[in-house]
Amino acid sequence: MNIMPIDIQNKEFARCFRGYKMEEVDEFLDRIAREYEQLVKEKLSLEEKNNFLKENIEQYQRLEETLHNSIIVAQETAEEVKRNASKEAELIRKEAEKESQRLIEEARFKASRILAEHEEVYKQAQVFKLRFRSFIEAQLASLELEDWLQEEAEAEEEIQDIG
Repeated sequence: MNIMPIDIQNKEFARCFRGYKMEEVDEFLDRIAREYEQLVKEKLSLEEKNNFLKENIEQYQRLEETLHNSIIVAQETAEEVKRNASKEAELIRKEAEKESQRLIEEARFKASRILAEHEEVYKQAQVFKLRFRSFIEAQLASLELEDWLQEEAEAEEEIQDIG
């Protein structure tokens, strides 16, 4: 049975010749002392548990703050990575545009050079054609002079004379 504060206040001791019975008072005081000691121990235990829980709460709060800070740092890092990736992509795009422009200019230059070479070959072919035509015409004109026919007739007569 636990002693309540009201029990202590309402406790009446039997009177005897010299006051209260010493045995009853001693017994009651012993009981109060035991229960009070138990309460003190329980109080100390609860205080220790309370301190332990407070420390855990503080530890969890620090952990929560650390996690919160880590999340913020991770988000900032992710944003930085995205910005860097965008910058890098922009640089790659610009380099690709420059390279494509260079390749286009190079192709135009080669095309114009090939066109110029083609025109030169065409001109040379036309010159060759004209020269060849002139040569053929000269040969035809020479054939048409009939001098070679007379020379051939004379050569035949000489062969007949010899023969």
